[in-house]
Amino acid sequence: MSSASNAKPVLQGVNIKPRKGAQKATAKFEPTVFRDAFIGVISSAAPGNLDDLSVKLDAAGNTLEYRRYAETLFEILIAGRLLAPGGTFLEDGTPASPFSIFQAQDDLVSIRKHVDVFHKLMRRYKYLLRGFEDTLSNLLQYINKFSAEDTNKLATATGLFCSSGLANLTVLSVLFKEHLVKEGLSLLFVTTVFKTYLIDQSVDQFGLNLHKAGMSDRLLDFFPPNKRDEESFARHFEAEDMKQLVTFQNKKQLIMRKDNIIENVKSLLEEAKVAECITYLKGQSKESGLSEPELIPLIWTGMMASVDWGTRVDQIDNQILKQVNFHSKLLGSFCTSPKTEIALMQTIQINFHEDARFIKQYRAVTQLLYKNDVLSESAILYWAEKGAKPQGKMVFMKQMEPFITWLKNASDEEDSEDEE
Repeated sequence: MSSASNAKPVLQGVNIKPRKGAQKATAKFEPTVFRDAFIGVISSAAPGNLDDLSVKLDAAGNTLEYRRYAETLFEILIAGRLLAPGGTFLEDGTPASPFSIFQAQDDLVSIRKHVDVFHKLMRRYKYLLRGFEDTLSNLLQYINKFSAEDTNKLATATGLFCSSGLANLTVLSVLFKEHLVKEGLSLLFVTTVFKTYLIDQSVDQFGLNLHKAGMSDRLLDFFPPNKRDEESFARHFEAEDMKQLVTFQNKKQLIMRKDNIIENVKSLLEEAKVAECITYLKGQSKESGLSEPELIPLIWTGMMASVDWGTRVDQIDNQILKQVNFHSKLLGSFCTSPKTEIALMQTIQINFHEDARFIKQYRAVTQLLYKNDVLSESAILYWAEKGAKPQGKMVFMKQMEPFITWLKNASDEEDSEDEE
């Protein structure tokens, strides 16, 4: 077969246009060209008229490639100029943008107005949100390159960005970098961020967003190593008039301490080290200031977690009584007042209500603790009269009826004997 017969037909006189997406993919990336055009748009707005600027930015999105040059766009809107590698400004003779966070007055009112421009832009072009967070996070790692005034403006703006939901607190994670922490720059920056954030949001909302960002346990990590303790934390933020943040941190630390106690009790009891467990708990009580009523629920939770529970009902019934009997000395060591005894009964009630495997054993467990002198008659009767928790109350009250009646009759008999 000849080569001529294998030749493919050629379409003559037709200009085949490449797809638009293919054109963009092969187009040269020119951030400085975009910068010049974007600053031109900003400069066309009436000076000081941020509403007019927002209108101009909205319209420019139809002609400028906002999506492709999101990082360039936000570097200009935040810093007024492009950043070179290493965080310094690109020096090519181009003047700074007439609008940026760095061009705002260093006060909350002015910066809030500038932040509103970001809100309007991203309401119109929602796809910019991801690029905005990435650019903001990138800028924060270079706060040591900016002037003190510009850094403070950026911190205030970041607080407003985060409190209004435009950015997540995860952008602050770059401030855990060792050199920024060591120089005290991270602490200075987040102090302004937190103070600004708490103007518009509650400390509870702040705590929730910290948790979402995976940073609720890391606030101390913003402090230089030689000041990384609770006392320094409290002293610093109280001086900054943020007592609510100190209270939040104290609560968080208490929760962490309690979780740690539960885990250590579990580990010690798994190895049957009851004496060591008692010594450990006494030390924790003294160190943390936890009272017996606060400590006893942790002991019970740790004890229950240390057991490898069976799968059959009869196994579990035997196990729970065996464990309570074995650990009565441990429970009794920290159950020396009626208030603590009631706290223990309430803890067991809630535990058994939440875990239906044990629900039928509440009376048997209470009777055993009474027999072993962990619970007193007065505490049990008080629980029955007005100390029971709402969780499963009717179920447990009905279950306890025979024992409560027996205690009351025994008490009446003792009173009669005393009178005789």
